[in-house]
Amino acid sequence: MIASHMIACLFTELNHNQVQKVEQYLYHMRLSDETLLEISNRFRKEMEKGLGATTHPTASVKMLPTFVRSTPDGTEHGEFLALDLGGTNFRVLRVRVTDNGLQKVEMENQIYAIPEDIMRGSGTQLFDHIAECLANFMDKLQIKDKKLPLGFTFSFPCHQTKLDESFLVSWTKGFKSSGVEGRDVVALIRKAIQRRGDFDIDIVAVVNDTVGTMMTCGYDDQNCEIGLIVGEDLNTEQPWTVGCGLWGEAFGWGAFGDDGVLNDIRTEFDREIDMGSLNPGKQLFEKMISGMYMGELVRLILVKMAKEELLFQGKISPELLTTGSFETKDVSDIEDDKDGIRKAYQVLVRLGLNPLQEDCVATHRICQIVSTRSANLCAATLAAVLRRIKENKGEDRLRSTIGVDGSVYKKHPHFAKRLHKAVRRLVPDCDIRFLRSEDGSGKGAAMVTAVAYRLADQQKAPRQNTLEPLKLSHEQLLEVKRRMKLEMERGLSKETHSIAPVKMLPTYVCATPDGTEKGDFLALDLGGTNFRVLLVRVRNGKRRGVEMHNKIYSIPQEVMHGTGEELFDHIVQCIADFLEYMGMKGVSLPLGFTFSFPCQQNSLDESILLKWTKGFKASGCEGEDVVTLLKEAIHRREEFDLDVVAVVNDTVGTMMTCGYEDPHCEVGLIVGTGSNACYMEEMRNVELVDGEEGRMCVNMEWGAFGDNGCLDDFRTEFDKAVDDLSLNPGKQKFEKMISGMYLGEIVRNILIDFTKRGLLFRGRISERLKTRGIFETKFLSQIESDCLALLQVRAILHHLGLESTCDDSIIVKEVCTVVARRAAQLCGAGMAAVVDKIRENRGLDTLKVTVGVDGTLYKLHPHFAKVMHETVKDLAPKCEVSFLESEDGSGKGAALITAVACRIREAGQR
Repeated sequence: MIASHMIACLFTELNHNQVQKVEQYLYHMRLSDETLLEISNRFRKEMEKGLGATTHPTASVKMLPTFVRSTPDGTEHGEFLALDLGGTNFRVLRVRVTDNGLQKVEMENQIYAIPEDIMRGSGTQLFDHIAECLANFMDKLQIKDKKLPLGFTFSFPCHQTKLDESFLVSWTKGFKSSGVEGRDVVALIRKAIQRRGDFDIDIVAVVNDTVGTMMTCGYDDQNCEIGLIVGEDLNTEQPWTVGCGLWGEAFGWGAFGDDGVLNDIRTEFDREIDMGSLNPGKQLFEKMISGMYMGELVRLILVKMAKEELLFQGKISPELLTTGSFETKDVSDIEDDKDGIRKAYQVLVRLGLNPLQEDCVATHRICQIVSTRSANLCAATLAAVLRRIKENKGEDRLRSTIGVDGSVYKKHPHFAKRLHKAVRRLVPDCDIRFLRSEDGSGKGAAMVTAVAYRLADQQKAPRQNTLEPLKLSHEQLLEVKRRMKLEMERGLSKETHSIAPVKMLPTYVCATPDGTEKGDFLALDLGGTNFRVLLVRVRNGKRRGVEMHNKIYSIPQEVMHGTGEELFDHIVQCIADFLEYMGMKGVSLPLGFTFSFPCQQNSLDESILLKWTKGFKASGCEGEDVVTLLKEAIHRREEFDLDVVAVVNDTVGTMMTCGYEDPHCEVGLIVGTGSNACYMEEMRNVELVDGEEGRMCVNMEWGAFGDNGCLDDFRTEFDKAVDDLSLNPGKQKFEKMISGMYLGEIVRNILIDFTKRGLLFRGRISERLKTRGIFETKFLSQIESDCLALLQVRAILHHLGLESTCDDSIIVKEVCTVVARRAAQLCGAGMAAVVDKIRENRGLDTLKVTVGVDGTLYKLHPHFAKVMHETVKDLAPKCEVSFLESEDGSGKGAALITAVACRIREAGQR
C-alpha cells in the first residue's frame, strides 16, 4: 500500500514541479522523432561508407563481413558441437537439430573454467586447455570417435576473412595470452587438437555472439534478418540484403559518431563519461546507449544537480562521487512500475544520501529519460537498417524479425517496449517483430554450422561438378601451350599453312623502334564507323618523345554502303580537312594506315581486303589493295600527296608503340572485345616470305586456334553453346574462350544451366536472362571488383530481372571468377608458347622480353592481368617476361611503324 501510495504521489502537485524541473534540466536528452529520423539518416550514410571499398578504411561504422551467407530455413539437421568462449568461463555444447517437421533442437553443455595463469600465459597453454576441455566433454558423451562439425563463438575483437578464419585484433576482458594477437584463432585451436591426436573435429565457423543471436532466432522465425544485443556492451548484426538476398555484415555500430557526426546531440554528461573511459574518443554511440554506461550517466546527472542544489538539499556523499557506484541494474529497479520509488530510496540511501520524496521522484524521472534516450537512439539506427533492407528488396512494405538478446533488453522493465514503439513510429511501412533469443552465443554458433552444412550439401557438389571442367590444372595448361606451339609451326610452314588455323601472317614489319627515329608522320586509323587522322611528331636525342594531335571523323552510313570510290574520297576529304586544321595544307608526309579488317598482306604497303565486316558494304573494295585505293583517291583530289609507307593492324601497332618505350618489346597482345598476338619471328622460319636473314613481325591471328578441333577436349558444353549461336560457328574458337566479346555469354549460359537445375534464383529464369548478349563482359569486371557487400552483383542481377539471395550473389561471383580466370590462364598459356618459341629460336638458356598489351579486358578486369602474368611465369620459367600497357597503339603504332620504315629506308639510301 505504501509503494502504491508513493507512485500515486508522483503526479501530485508536490512532485509535479520536481518532475518539470528534471525535464527542463535534461531537455536536450529528450529527442523528438524529427531528431531521431535525422540520426537515422546519418547512420545510413555511415553504413554506406562502411560498405564502400574506398570509404571503408575511414568509416566509423565498419560493416564487417561475417561470411554468414544465409539464415536457417528449417531443413537443417545433424549433430554439431559448439564452443562458446567470451570470458573466464567457457562452454562446450552438443546440439542436435532435427528436420522431421518438428524443428527440434536438443542441447547438452558443460561449463569449464579458465584459470588466471592460463589467461595470462602463452597462447599454446590457452588453446591446449580448451582442447583438453573439449576432449573431456566428448569423452563424457562417448563421441570421441566421431568427426563432428563445430561452431566457435569467439567474442573478442577480430578481423574475419572467411567463415572459418578470424584473426584476433586485441585481447579484452582480462585475457593476455601471448602469441595470439594477429593470428587466426581457428588455426590455433586446430593445432592444439592436432597436438593431442586423440580426436578430430571439423571447425566450420567462427562467429560472435550477435551473429549467434540472429541465427538462433532465425531457426524459429525465417523472417529474422537482424540480430541485436543490448547488454553491458551493444552491437548489431544484419544478414545484409543484396539483391533481395542475405549477406552477414557486422556493424560494429558502437563506434557510430566517432567521426563527430553525433556531436550536436551529445551532452556534457556523455562527454564526461567519454573522457573518463579507457578509450576516449572511441565507441561514442555505445557510451550513449549501452548498459555499461547507463547507470554512470544517471550518477553524473545526480552529482551535477546536487552541486547546483537541485537535489539532496545540495549535499553530496563520497559514494555518489564514486565512479560506477550507480549501476545499470539500479536503473531497471528504479523504473519498476510497482516498487520503483521505494527502490530509488533504497539505492540513494545505499549511496550515503538522505533523500526526500521529491529526490526519489526526480531520480525515477532521470532514469526514465536516460533509458528512453537509449531505446530511442537504438531505434533510430535500427530504422536505418530496416529502410536499407526494404529498399534492397524493392518491397512496398517490409516484413522482418529482429532477434534480440542482452540483459538491458530482457531485464529492464520498459526498454523493450520503448524500443518497439520507437522503431514502429520511425518506419511505419515495415511490419517488425522482435524475438527474444535464448542461448544465442552457444546454440547460434551451432546453427551457423548447420546452415553452412545445408548449403554445402544442397549446392556445392552439382555446382562444382559443372565448373570443374573450367578449372585448368598446371598439366592441362602445359598441354595447351604445347598445342599452340605446334599450330604456330604449322602456320609458319609453307607446306601446312593453307590448312593451319593459326595463320602466322607476315606483316613485313622487320624492326622495332631503336630510339633514333625522328620526323613528322601522319597516321590514319580506320576500324569502324568513326575513324581518326593523327599527326605524330617523333623526336630523338635529349628531346626524345612522341607528340600527337588527332581529330575524329564519322563515316555516314550512305558512304559505308556506297562505292569504294565514295568511301576513299570521303577519307581523303577528311585528311585534307585535318591538314588544313593543323596549318599543314600542301605538306607531303609519310603515312601509316591502320586498317582493322580481314586482309591478306603482300608487303608493308600492300594489303588486299578479303571481306568487309563491322557494317561496311562499300562496293569495289573486296579483293583490292586498300593502299592503292587510298592513293588513287589522293591523286583524284590533286591537292596534296602522301607517301603511304605502311598498312598494319592494331596488334602490330600495340607492339610498336610499346617498343618505342622499351627496346625489349618484341611481342604484341590485344585482349579486349577480340584477341590476337604478334611477335618478332626469325626470317628463316617465315617460309611464306623469301629471305633468311633478320626478323619479321608475324601476325598470329591466334583467335582461330582450335578451329581444327585441337582444343575440343578443353571446350565445355557452354563454349559449344556460345559458338553454335555465334555469327561464325566453328570459327575463332580460341577467341570465343578468352575474349571480352564472349565471356559474359559463357557466364549467362552457366547461370541458365544452374537455374534450370534449381541451383540458382529458386529455379526461376527471367526473360532478360534468356536474352543473348544481355550479360555484358563488363559485368564480370564489376562483380569481381566488389569485395565488401556484393552491391554490384545485386545491381546487375536486379537489372537482369532476377530475385536473388546472398547465396545466389556468391554463386554468380564464383562463376564470373572461374570463367575469367580460365580466359586469363588460356591467354597466358598461348603467350608462354610465344615467348618460349622466341627463346628457342635464338638458342638462349634464358630470355628477357617485354609484351606490349592493349585491350579493355586486360586493362579493366581486376584480376585478369595478374592471373595471366602468373600463368606465363609458371609455364615459361626460363623467360623473364615484362608486360607494358600500350596507349593508343592503333594510331601511334601505325606512325611508329612508318617512322621505323623511313629510318631503315634512309639508312639503305646512305
